[in-house]
Amino acid sequence: MADHLPDRMDAWLALNAWLSGGKLWDDVYIDSADVHGSATQRFAVLMDVLAANPPLAAALRRALRAILDETEGANLFGEVGIPSDRGFLSELGDRATAKLIPSPRDDHDLGHLMSRSYQSRRDLTLIRGLQPSTLQRAVDLLFPANEPEMTAALERAMADGFRLLLARVQGQGLSLKLRARSQPGPIARSPFKRLAQSGENLVCAWEQGRLSGGLLDAWEADVQACRDEMQTISTRLESEGISVDIVYGLDVLDRCLGRMVAIAAVMAVGREAPGPALALLQQLAYAAHDSTSLRHLVRSNLQRLQRRIVDRAGKTGEHYIADNPAEYRHIWVAAAGGGLLTVGTAAMKMAIAGAGLALFMEGLASGVNYAVSFLLLQALGLMLATKQPAMTAAAFAAIIRDRKGGERLDVIVDYAACICHSQLAATIANVVVVATGAYAFDEVWQWVTGHSYLSRAEATYVFQALSPVNSGTVFYAALTGCILYLAALVGGWVDNWAVYHRLPQAIAEHRSGQRFGRLRMIRLAGVVSRNMSGWATNISLGLMLGMTPVLGKFFGLPLDVRHVTLNSGILSLATASLDVQWVGTGLLSLAILGVAVMFVLNLGVSFALSLVTAVRAYDLSRDDLRDLRRRLIHRLRTRPLDFIMPPRRTAQFVQP
Repeated sequence: MADHLPDRMDAWLALNAWLSGGKLWDDVYIDSADVHGSATQRFAVLMDVLAANPPLAAALRRALRAILDETEGANLFGEVGIPSDRGFLSELGDRATAKLIPSPRDDHDLGHLMSRSYQSRRDLTLIRGLQPSTLQRAVDLLFPANEPEMTAALERAMADGFRLLLARVQGQGLSLKLRARSQPGPIARSPFKRLAQSGENLVCAWEQGRLSGGLLDAWEADVQACRDEMQTISTRLESEGISVDIVYGLDVLDRCLGRMVAIAAVMAVGREAPGPALALLQQLAYAAHDSTSLRHLVRSNLQRLQRRIVDRAGKTGEHYIADNPAEYRHIWVAAAGGGLLTVGTAAMKMAIAGAGLALFMEGLASGVNYAVSFLLLQALGLMLATKQPAMTAAAFAAIIRDRKGGERLDVIVDYAACICHSQLAATIANVVVVATGAYAFDEVWQWVTGHSYLSRAEATYVFQALSPVNSGTVFYAALTGCILYLAALVGGWVDNWAVYHRLPQAIAEHRSGQRFGRLRMIRLAGVVSRNMSGWATNISLGLMLGMTPVLGKFFGLPLDVRHVTLNSGILSLATASLDVQWVGTGLLSLAILGVAVMFVLNLGVSFALSLVTAVRAYDLSRDDLRDLRRRLIHRLRTRPLDFIMPPRRTAQFVQP
C-alpha cells in the first residue's frame, strides 16, 4: 500500500484507467476491438483475483479505508455535476478557463477524484457496462458487512452531500427570478421550503437507523410538488419569453432533485439491493464527465432559447410558403415588387461604393442602405427570396415536431415541395424584375444625364468580381448564406427579449401616454409586438451585409458578401453601361454563372443551417431524418414537377 495520499490517488486512477480500456504507461492506452466487453471482463478478472487472494483483498481494503479517512466526501455527492450558483455565464467562463489553464489537484476532495477519474468517454466504459450483480460482488469483497467502519465515512459523506443539495434547492427555488414565475403564495408553503424540512427529517432518521416509509412518502410528495412547480415555471417561460439564467436555474434544480432521489433510494434499501447504488454511481460518473464539457453546458441551457427562436421564425416562415394557387400568385406579385425596390438599393450601393468615403463610413452607409430597403420590404409586404430560407426551415421543423402518426413523413414531403416551388417562384420574380428594372433605370439615367449610371471601369470591376472562377464569389455567397441565417437568429432572439421583458406592456403603460394619449400608446405597443422580430432581422441583416467587407479589410481577412438579388441588379447596371460587343465576351457568361452560384449558396446554406438548428432544438431522431431523406429523394425522382410547378390544391399540412 502506498504511504502517501497522492500516491494512493494516483494508483486508484491507474487502476480505473486499466479497467476502462487498458493502460500501458504514462497514460498511453491500448485500443481493443471491444472496449465495452474488455472493461467488464477485466473487472470480473480483478474480482476473481481478489476472491482467490484474501491478503491482496485486505490490502486493497486498507488502502480504500485510508483514502476515505483522509478525504472529504460531501462534495462527491453534493457538488459533482451540479452547476454553480453564479449563473450560466460564470459557469461557462469557469469551464473555458479550466480547458485552457490546468487546475491544481486537491487530493483531499473525493469529488475532485471523481472528476479526474471520468474525464473522457472511454473512462465511462466500465460504469456503462457494469451490472448490479457484479457491483454487489465488489461491495461484498471491498466493503464487507462485518466491517461497518469501511462504509462509515461514505455514509457521513452521503448525508452531508444530501444536506448540501437541500440547501441548493431551497436557495435556487426561492430565488426572485423563479418566485416571480411560480404560483403565488407565502414562502412557508413553497414546495422548495417544505422539501428542505422533509429532507432533513429523512436524512436524520436514516443516520439514526429509524427510516420509515412515512418519511419516504412525505419526501417523495414534496419532490413531486417541486417538479410540478418547475413545470409551471417552464410553461410560463414558453409563453412569456426565455431567459438563459432561469433555464440554468431550472437545470440546477433538476440535477439536485435527481441526485437526491438517487441518494434517497440508496438510503431506503441499504446493502440489500445493489440496483440503487449502481444507479447513483453511474449518475455521479456521468455528471463528473459532463461537469467539464462546454458543449454539454451550452446545449442543455440554450436549447429552450433555440426552440423559442425557431418557433418565432417558423411563424414568420409560414408567410413565405404557398400551399394553394392564390398564395402562389401572391408570392409572384410580392417578389416582383421586392425586385423592383431592390433596383434602387443596388443603385444606391454602387453610388456609395464610388463616393470615396472612409472605410468605416462606407460600410455603415451600405448597411443603412440595405437595412432601410429591407424595412421597406417588410412595411410594404414585399418579398426578397434569400430572406426566406431561414424562416421556412424553422416552419419545416415545426411540421416535423407537431405531426404524429404514419402519414407524418408524407405530409412533410408535400411541405418540402411547397417550400421549393415557393422559393423558386420568389427568386425568379426577384431576379427577373431587378434585372429588367436595372436596365430601365440605366436608360432613364442616360436620358437625363447623357451617360450610363456606371463608368466603364466600375462595370468592368463588377464583371470580374462576380466571376466564380477568378474571384471569391463562391466563398462570399456561402458567407452571405451564413449572414442570412444569423439575421434570422437575431430576430428571434430580440423577439424573445421583448416578450420576456414585457416591452409592449411597458410601452402601453409609459407616462408618454399622458401627452400623446393612452390609446395611441396601446396601438404603438401592438405595432412593436407584431414587428419587433422583423425589424431586428432586417436591421441586423443590413448592417452585417454592409459591415462584413469593412471588417474583412480591417482584420486583413478575405471577407465580402454576394447577395443574389442585389448582385443581379448590379450586374444589369454594369451590362447596360458597356458596349454590346464587349458584353458578348465570356466575362458576361462567367458573371451570370456567378449569380447562379449565389442563388444556390445563399438559399442552400441559410436553409441548411436553420434546419440543423431547428432539428437540434426539437431533438429530432436520426431515424426520422434518414427516412425523410429517402422519401424526399423518391418524390424528386418520381414527381420532380411537384418541386417546380405551383400547387393545384390546398396542401394537407395546413389541416388541423
